[in-house]
Amino acid sequence: MIDKICLFLTNKIRKEMPDVNDERAEIIDYGLHLLIGELPKNFIILGIAYLLGVFKLTLLTVILLLPYRAVSGGFHLKTHIGCIVGTTLIYCGIAKISCYIIFYNQIFKIIIALSVWIFGMIMVHLYAPADTENVPILSQKERKQKKILSYIFLSVGILVSCIIPNNEIANILIFGYLIQSITITKLAYKLTKNKYGYEVYNENCISNT
Repeated sequence: MIDKICLFLTNKIRKEMPDVNDERAEIIDYGLHLLIGELPKNFIILGIAYLLGVFKLTLLTVILLLPYRAVSGGFHLKTHIGCIVGTTLIYCGIAKISCYIIFYNQIFKIIIALSVWIFGMIMVHLYAPADTENVPILSQKERKQKKILSYIFLSVGILVSCIIPNNEIANILIFGYLIQSITITKLAYKLTKNKYGYEVYNENCISNT
């Protein structure tokens, strides 16, 4: 249903704006998918979070993970239902777990946080920014900027988790950044049947030469 609505709106825009070529039309269609698909998804996720009693923590999880996810990228599930289920499990799951896990030993918490930081730094070095086929990041300048920002946001988030006294926020940062680092890996892309956008672009360029 969402695909049909987006296609209808895209065609409507192309009729009103004849200068929109196929490439720009694909971008418009993808943007409409994000706009129309994301709004209901967000309401559903927050509704489930409310029922689970973690509405505020889920909202906080989304906010705290947004900077790192925005620059490091990550896989996208193919269907809207899959996306809703996957996103709900990630954000509500992290929020729920953060309520129950308590690191009574500060040194142990710091060791866990540093382990997540080391793992994340390696994954960022190898895979960030992890783009997708629909939105490939082809500019080397943009890729370099996002990789540097990924290092920064990851480091700041883990540092905050080590010093902040609030246990729930610390857990959200530790486990949230761990999950986000996993979403950019080649294994995660393979399991979700995704491909890195720049690799697909390079393959197409080679095949057309």
